[in-house]
Amino acid sequence: MADYQAPLRDMSFVLNEVFEAGKLWAQLPALAESVDDETATAILEEAGKVAAGSIAPTNRNGDEEGCTWTDGAVTTPQGFIEAYQTYAQGGWVGVGGDPQFGGMGMPKMITAQIEEMINSANLSFGLYPMLTAGACLSIHAHASTELKEKYLPNMYAGTWAGSMCLTEPHAGTDLGIIRTKAEPQTDGSYKISGTKIFITGGEHDLTENIIHLVLAKLPDAPAGAKGISLFLVPKVMVNDDGSLAEPNSLSCGSIEHKMGIQGSATCVMNFDNATGYIIDAPNKGLAAMFTMMNYERLGVGIQGLALGERSYQSAIAYAKERIQSRAPTGAVAPEQQADPLIVHPDVRRMLLTMKALNEGGRAFSSYVAMQLDIAKYSEDTTTRQSADELVALLTPIAKAFLTDVGLESTIHGQQVFGGHGYIREWGQEQLIRDCRITQIYEGTNGIQSLDLAGRKIVANDGAFYRHFADEVKSFIASTDQALAEFTQPLQAAIENLDELTAWLIDQAKGNPNEIGAASVEYLQVFGYTAYAYMWALMARAALDKEHEDDFYASKLGTARFFFARLLPRIHSLSSSVKAGSESLYLLNAEQF
Repeated sequence: MADYQAPLRDMSFVLNEVFEAGKLWAQLPALAESVDDETATAILEEAGKVAAGSIAPTNRNGDEEGCTWTDGAVTTPQGFIEAYQTYAQGGWVGVGGDPQFGGMGMPKMITAQIEEMINSANLSFGLYPMLTAGACLSIHAHASTELKEKYLPNMYAGTWAGSMCLTEPHAGTDLGIIRTKAEPQTDGSYKISGTKIFITGGEHDLTENIIHLVLAKLPDAPAGAKGISLFLVPKVMVNDDGSLAEPNSLSCGSIEHKMGIQGSATCVMNFDNATGYIIDAPNKGLAAMFTMMNYERLGVGIQGLALGERSYQSAIAYAKERIQSRAPTGAVAPEQQADPLIVHPDVRRMLLTMKALNEGGRAFSSYVAMQLDIAKYSEDTTTRQSADELVALLTPIAKAFLTDVGLESTIHGQQVFGGHGYIREWGQEQLIRDCRITQIYEGTNGIQSLDLAGRKIVANDGAFYRHFADEVKSFIASTDQALAEFTQPLQAAIENLDELTAWLIDQAKGNPNEIGAASVEYLQVFGYTAYAYMWALMARAALDKEHEDDFYASKLGTARFFFARLLPRIHSLSSSVKAGSESLYLLNAEQF
């Protein structure tokens, strides 16, 4: 596998030339003092060095060695502790955290790029700080000042890690039926009892403490999701002066043996009257959890992008070096026995598909991150609300579409290698195995599609959707004829999505099955249309510079490929949506 190199030039292009992030930050008082273009560049360059130099070298052995469990203790693969110490000491765990508690206070537009680099370098490794950052988000937004002051500084510093304990053996997506109990105590604490499964980083040897956020129900809780509360449960109790006390009454019962992400400990966690502290108010646990979810689901989408990028870097290096057969038009390298793979049309199709999906995904993830920043930092109520609704609309697309096309990209990368792509030593098969989980955890992609179609489209009669559609149409109207080769197919795509959205809303009124029947293909159509918008924005930024250097020429050539070869996928997907739900119910259960 080729050595990983952070795509800093493309990240800079997206941030500075496509979205002009520096201008946005200058307009947001909470960010204006802490970040500008120069600061962002310096941070990303340093993060790229850490990712390539300290974390990427742990990827192969992390997969080969995996985590081990012995009597409740989990040992991470060789090199993880040293890499984590480098990462934590550099302040990277708290890069997006509140400076009041020791974080760096960087916007999501920057942390999104850092997440991509770390996950490209080693997804298993990246999951540990990702879960800590997610736990910090919920604590910061919903916990008492006392809990924030006691736990956030060490979590931002990477001295303590975090986990999110949601899933139970009988309760995955349907969290309303969880059985973990929380008994109130006279001192204001709670005793937490229950079993959680699939807990990423529930136990490991990277930090001296792990702060678990646990969903549980109080004795008098109402039934269903309305009765869920969220609790902070430390692995090791913490004294009032911040020092560590005795271990809490919890344990790791085992770790899962998985298809991929072998270096990430996926734990069964048992809580046996463990001491915990409520976050927010009783029965408000889901709201506190979803504060984290929008960020985490974008983060999982970025994982798909990250693995697609890593696969592309290896595939393009291999395609330029490996010689096989002659080009259809005659020898390109007559001095060699054969031509490089990259001369062949099908290899170019795969490489360009990867490049178009990766670069489109980087722009889209940055766009969603920008909306998160506006929703969090804007001082204008209307602007914040609009951005918040866009985030709600786009989060399921970011999670599902980025991971779906991320897996496609890793498979294309493997295919470029041919038989060598199936062999472990080249690393391509690991990327596929690692990427596969991204379509499953943090809510399966089918659930994301239902969320988009049901809650974010039908439930509000398309109100959230109109924010996106109006923005795209406004962009098209503002461009001149020079951009027509990109805006004309974009116009057709958004009109198709308008029609499809109206069809879905109308059909759902008469038959509730139509939402589930249409949701996956509908999300895919939305994803390709959103990428078309991103590629049109990138084409506008590159158009006048096409002859300046190869970067801009490559950007425009890839944009033309996307519109010619990938955007047309929306037509067959749209036909599938409009086929309706009837054919799904032609068989009874016994006929399957």
